[in-house]
Amino acid sequence: MTVDIDKTTGPADTPPAGPEAIKAIPVRHYGRYVTAVIALALFGAVVYAFSQGRINWNAIPDYFFDDRVLSGVGKTLLMTVLAMTMGIVGGIVLAVMRLSKNPVTSAIAWFYIWFFRGTPVLVQLVVWFNLGLVFEYINLGPFYRDEWSDFMTPFLTALLGLGLNEAAYMAEICRAGLLSVDEGQTEASHALGMSHTRTLRRIVIPQAMRVIVPPTGNEVINMLKTTSLVSVVQYSELFRVAQDIGQTSGAPAEMLFLAAAWYLLLTSVFSVGQYYLERYYARGSTRQLPATPWQKVKANMLSLGRPKGGAA
Repeated sequence: MTVDIDKTTGPADTPPAGPEAIKAIPVRHYGRYVTAVIALALFGAVVYAFSQGRINWNAIPDYFFDDRVLSGVGKTLLMTVLAMTMGIVGGIVLAVMRLSKNPVTSAIAWFYIWFFRGTPVLVQLVVWFNLGLVFEYINLGPFYRDEWSDFMTPFLTALLGLGLNEAAYMAEICRAGLLSVDEGQTEASHALGMSHTRTLRRIVIPQAMRVIVPPTGNEVINMLKTTSLVSVVQYSELFRVAQDIGQTSGAPAEMLFLAAAWYLLLTSVFSVGQYYLERYYARGSTRQLPATPWQKVKANMLSLGRPKGGAA
């Protein structure tokens, strides 16, 4: 006796059950909200405290574009550019001397860096300003001879004090950048017949700039603020002008706030320039250059207008 089994009368073929979809639950960062509330509360407390003080806030916009203030801003920028130029040029020379195999030039560079980094810049400014108490005349033979007080003007005093001091710091920054380049590239360039000077100019320095530019940008911003010290040598830059206006107008605190606002504005502009300069020298070292501030804003604005699924 045989039994026929009907293979068609079975349960319908069902596809294998797949894994359940993962339900992603975003993590709630409560600490961020607490920190934001605390920061806003502290900011509000500071604003309230200053609003209760006897401060004539109208004096700040009244004098913000005053001719004397603009003149002080111009002299501050001029001193920053000239002192940094002297510091960068001197720093490159000192860095090359420091790395030289000649023990004499290396020792001279080391002593210069040791001396100018070891003494405060304010002390150096005052020393330059008071050298007239030691030297009555400056005599350069047939080229120049004059009284020291006429030769060492406030402008020259400020330039020498800031520029020579900055050269010591820039020397260490440049030395670090030069040492960051692999020695094999220098050896390869010498094997190709390139001179030491041409190797530095064509091979080493362009690559070292990636390391040199970021701290140099910080030094420029620091120099902009350090120029306020030259008021002690009678140089009429922004800080000294603000002090003078404050004494004559009866609003000394307000003029200090005005000077601080100008310093913040100038450092912000220099920071933007530093960003683009770093981005320029980053070419070839990264797969993709970082986005500029305008590109970031544009990307964020476009992302806000897109649906959550990502479709345009």
